[in-house]
Amino acid sequence: MLCENCKNLLYKRVAILFGLCAVALLLVGVVAASRGRFVGSGRHDLTAAELRAHPSPYSPGARQRQQAAEILRVRRRHDPKPRTKPRATISIYEYTTRRAPYFRQGCTAARRGATGVVILDFGKPAYDGHTYGTILFSGVFAGNKKITRAMLAYASGYSHCLRRGSHDVIQLARGTSNYHPSVPSAFHAGRKWARETMMLQHQLRQTHLDAHVVSAAADDVEPAWDRSFRRTRDFYRGYASTRVGHSLYNYGSLDGGIVDGVWSVHQAFYVTGGMRYARPIPEIYNKTMARQWAALAQVARRRYHRTIKFAGVMTMHTSSNHGMKPRDAHLALVRQLAIQGHGSAPAAVPAAYTNIRADF
Repeated sequence: MLCENCKNLLYKRVAILFGLCAVALLLVGVVAASRGRFVGSGRHDLTAAELRAHPSPYSPGARQRQQAAEILRVRRRHDPKPRTKPRATISIYEYTTRRAPYFRQGCTAARRGATGVVILDFGKPAYDGHTYGTILFSGVFAGNKKITRAMLAYASGYSHCLRRGSHDVIQLARGTSNYHPSVPSAFHAGRKWARETMMLQHQLRQTHLDAHVVSAAADDVEPAWDRSFRRTRDFYRGYASTRVGHSLYNYGSLDGGIVDGVWSVHQAFYVTGGMRYARPIPEIYNKTMARQWAALAQVARRRYHRTIKFAGVMTMHTSSNHGMKPRDAHLALVRQLAIQGHGSAPAAVPAAYTNIRADF
């Protein structure tokens, strides 16, 4: 009798133990299910369309969970969310070579958080009988060396006013144009423009400013200003002959496009990508200009099997002229490239903008 009571007591304890185990397993299942419901609640959630197209990561099955995780990884890798919206740099029509205004311009750019291409437009090429240079927008002649010193002051102001530990970088481009050059030789003007571009880079290294500023060149190329193309071609040939290694940005127009335009397709392509250092930052002041540049990119891909390497877009928007804003100009060009490429754009345009204005 005593032995039977012991056996009954043992059975009751075993039953209680099994009951406790069952309750523990049930609690573990509830916690796991609740964790599963909240997986993916962060910023990279799948959209409703993706959930319909792919098995739910929250449904049973290891294979389905792996497929959903792979979709998330692909989205994070190919569609990262930018920390901030890109801002347009300010390019400037210059009126002087005094260094104080340039230091101020550079400091202002740094405080705005400017990164990308900044073009300082010094006017058309000129020669004063002794040295090559430009005619500034004030009508005053400026020699190439004075221009280089002014640009170095801009670089100094930019670097000085950056926040501590900043990794911001600009490409500072010495800008001119093909507007009726007053020079004995456009070829030599191009060579000297390239040499001063290299000289600025050398001075940036010497003054330890090259971590934040890179030297470049630029040319406002307008076909209507040189209908024969001869002087524009000579300037570009002179620039290339120095093997400068620095980009020459074309921030001009196409004047009528490539069908009814002033220049042939070959000529327009040469100053936008045919010459090894040429890269376009096209003027996109309206939708017509966007169509013209997209058409040139399409023809370059088809005829020359070359992709035009756009470096961004240029606008001239102010509060008074109500011109196209930088982001709108960029979007207009991207759309036209997609339209004329029948859904497959013949060239890409980085989200880089510069807005040119006078510095008053």
